[in-house]
Amino acid sequence: MIRELFGRAGRDRRRRGEEGERLGGYTYGTILVLATIVAAAQAYKHGAVHIAILVFVTAVVFWLAHVYSDALADSLAKSERISWAELREIAARESSIIQAAATPVFLILLSETGLYSVRVGVWLAFLAGLLVLVTEGLAFARAERLGLLPTLLIVGVNLALGLALVVLKLGVSHH
Repeated sequence: MIRELFGRAGRDRRRRGEEGERLGGYTYGTILVLATIVAAAQAYKHGAVHIAILVFVTAVVFWLAHVYSDALADSLAKSERISWAELREIAARESSIIQAAATPVFLILLSETGLYSVRVGVWLAFLAGLLVLVTEGLAFARAERLGLLPTLLIVGVNLALGLALVVLKLGVSHH
């Protein structure tokens, strides 16, 4: 039992679990960011700063919601209050939700320099998000040592989620 928890296998299992949670958070955060961009880009067609702020603040609010709900669940599971250290650990674990917003927000804000239009910035943010979703699917498949067909399925599901948001954006922007 002790070897299982503290030996190499136990450490590898814990690290793998932490990596899985971060990958899940990043995937969730990426989908959240893309969905927020759909709404924000429609509301603020020429306001890169407004779009970026809305995307970032939404990511932070959802991160806080995840930290709060995980802290409640951990507290109930242990039948005791969690410590500040445990709360910090939860916050760090869930931070991938906020990190998922970094590149899209940067690409949108870069349009403020005049390098390209807000519209181009929004599409670049979308393309970056889709690339991240594909990469995350590949990372999962590699970690699970999946064959070609299951890998294509996982990547396809991730891409389908992102492309569904692209279709939504195209539908919203034409009305």
